[in-house]
Amino acid sequence: MIEQELLLLGLLREGPKHGYEIKNKIKQILSLFAGVDLKSIYYPLHILEKRGLVVKKAFKPGKRPERIVYDLTPKGEARFDELLSKSLLNLKRPQFSLDLSLYFLRYMKPALARRRLQARLHMLNKISRGLEQMAKGRSKDKAISLNRILEHNLKLLKAESRFLDGLIQTMR
Repeated sequence: MIEQELLLLGLLREGPKHGYEIKNKIKQILSLFAGVDLKSIYYPLHILEKRGLVVKKAFKPGKRPERIVYDLTPKGEARFDELLSKSLLNLKRPQFSLDLSLYFLRYMKPALARRRLQARLHMLNKISRGLEQMAKGRSKDKAISLNRILEHNLKLLKAESRFLDGLIQTMR
């Protein structure tokens, strides 16, 4: 739950939000990069509230229906700072879905293995082009955090693409 906790506390560090806002931000932006897919955000928010990290308040904007808005407590801000600091120093080895397949690749016919690896390379290149377009579109944007994430992901994709290209060449 530490990654979920960091994610939720971080989003609330930006400012108070209602549940739909949080879920939408996770779905539209962060799930692309963070690898986090929360089925429900309300249960984790409830846990954070019980721990005193988050408070929820009723908010009624004008004539609109009442909404529940979540906000960080000082204890929640301190926990976020602690988690962020620990996260930056976490050197957990990245794991790619390709690694297990590479281990057993010798059991696949070479022609089929080449085709599958070429297909993966094609998908990676397509994703890279999409991220490059996204990065170009965001260059004027003030969200430097997202720009850093885009750059990091692009470099990882390009590194895997170079590896696959070399592997395919050795299989000819």
